[in-house]
This record gives sequence, C-alpha cells and structure tokens, in this order.
Amino acid sequence: MLKIVKYPSPILKKKSEGARHEDKSLHSLIPQMIATMKKNNGIGLAAPQIGISKKIIIVTEGNESHAFLNPRIIKQSKEKERDEEGCLSLPGLFVKVLRSKQVEVVAQTTNGEEVRIKAQGLGARIFQHEIDHIEGKLIINRVSPLTRWRLRNQLKNLAK
Repeated sequence: MLKIVKYPSPILKKKSEGARHEDKSLHSLIPQMIATMKKNNGIGLAAPQIGISKKIIIVTEGNESHAFLNPRIIKQSKEKERDEEGCLSLPGLFVKVLRSKQVEVVAQTTNGEEVRIKAQGLGARIFQHEIDHIEGKLIINRVSPLTRWRLRNQLKNLAK
C-alpha cells in the first residue's frame, strides 16, 4: 500500500509534471494506486496524493477503476451543480463544491493511446476533482475565503 499525502503537504499545492506512458514504473505504480484508493474507500486518486508530482489520475466508474495520463478538460457544460465532496488528502472534511455537470476530457492511456471521455454526474465530478489535484488545487481552493479559513481551522483540529 502507498501512503496518502495529507494537507498541508507542499506537493498538494504544486502543478504536476507530464507523465510518460513509456515510464516502466507505471506498470507497478498504477495497480498500487488503485489498491490504495480502494483501501481508503476512495473513488478517485491523483499521483500528488501519494507524493508523486506527475499527471496521473485514477477514476472509478461503477466497479472499474481506470488510469489516465496527462488528462485535461477540453469542454465543460455551463450547467453547474453544487455537491458535497471529500478528499483522501483532507480526511474528515466534506465541502460543497460547484462543478460543471458534464465534461469532455482528453488523456492518454497507460499504453499511450489518446482517448476522449465524455463524463457527466459523478464521473464528471471525479475527473474535475482529480485534474484539480494535478494542477495543485484542492477542494478548499473552490470555496470563499471565509469558508476556506474555517475549513483550515477545522483541519488543524482534526489533525490533533
């Protein structure tokens, strides 16, 4: 199992580097990321959350988890929805986050194949959340400054 990096670790605020499908370490890293995510009851995981500053995310759909390299949102609906999100790097914290209801994502598979994924509902929310991670953003960056201040205090208390 891999260790989940917790807030306020600096790697969570850093923009990640591109990932290369030729990187042989991915063959062992991806299954470990999926196992770690599942063990921690997650439905998504980004490489920075395990201390690796690479653009690698795991997204769960139903019972299947998929790895994507260098994902980026190329289209998002104007229609948005505010819903509660948690984060493995912010244990015990749940925040209402406004996100697009639908997104279109371009990414690479671990074989280097370029894919386009259209996601909606929970799938769209997971993609947006995990892509935020590789861009150095957390759910607490998606709320007002006052709410962010309250959440940071709550996190300090949870860490005690």
